[in-house]
Amino acid sequence: MHMSTNKKQLALIGLLTILGCKTAQQNRNYQAAFPAFSAEAHRGGRGLMPENTILAMYNAMKYERVTTLEMDTHISKDNQVVVTHDDYLSPTFMLTPQGKDIPKSDSKKYAIYQMDYSLIRSFDIGTKPNPGFPTQTKIKTYLPLLAELIDSVQLEIKRKNLKPYFYNIETKCDVAGDGITNPAPDVFVKLLMEVIQSKNITPFVVIQSFDKRTIQLIHQKYPKVKTSFLVETKQPYERYMAELGYKPFILSPKSSFVDAELVQKAHADGVKVIPWTANTPEEIARLKALKVDGIISDFPNLL
Repeated sequence: MHMSTNKKQLALIGLLTILGCKTAQQNRNYQAAFPAFSAEAHRGGRGLMPENTILAMYNAMKYERVTTLEMDTHISKDNQVVVTHDDYLSPTFMLTPQGKDIPKSDSKKYAIYQMDYSLIRSFDIGTKPNPGFPTQTKIKTYLPLLAELIDSVQLEIKRKNLKPYFYNIETKCDVAGDGITNPAPDVFVKLLMEVIQSKNITPFVVIQSFDKRTIQLIHQKYPKVKTSFLVETKQPYERYMAELGYKPFILSPKSSFVDAELVQKAHADGVKVIPWTANTPEEIARLKALKVDGIISDFPNLL
């Protein structure tokens, strides 16, 4: 008995749907091998290129030893995941859509969370020199959506037949900013994970935060996703773990906090140590001698 054309089409669609579901399930279950040493370009390497931009990520990918692209995310008014660090567009190194300086009196005028992405994108990052990084290339560019950045990086990997890169993605939020400069943690996590899962890069992602609430949620709702606890106050290792309430994949302290005792205790507990932000050859050498598991640096060329 012969199937009709419509029945054949329906059968084919059904088969493709099953295969698609299996592929999605395989992607969710796949665990990528984390780099033996995670050499991370901080904000894409802001010592060399405008921070948190696609151009910065491309530049970091030129350095053979770089394994991981580090970046920050905020949520816009229209619920888009934007790659940017500051709560507000910065007068220090950004220009208005008209190419004008943002007056310092307006330093709290342009909150990412209070702006639609179309407006955020129209501001210029890269033309105005960043006084903190005089070696940064001056080039006009913009703050991208996380989805666009991932697409661009993955296309570059395919186009140049490069190794896979890990993404270390920070959630920029805190309790004081809830409803003002960031949404509630559950909303942030939902929007962020929707992008990551839609791009099928989950095995190559680490979610990091100073705000323990977001990574606690990741740990609870997405237990296979790697998390990193960023810390900026010096405490004993045990206190960090007690504060967080679970053992993260990574503990990420300020580089000056890292000593042999911290590294030994973390490793004994099965936790990796990846400090931020080491920007001199001397500090990088000191940390490597302590057997850290990676380093976050503004200068990927030094790694």
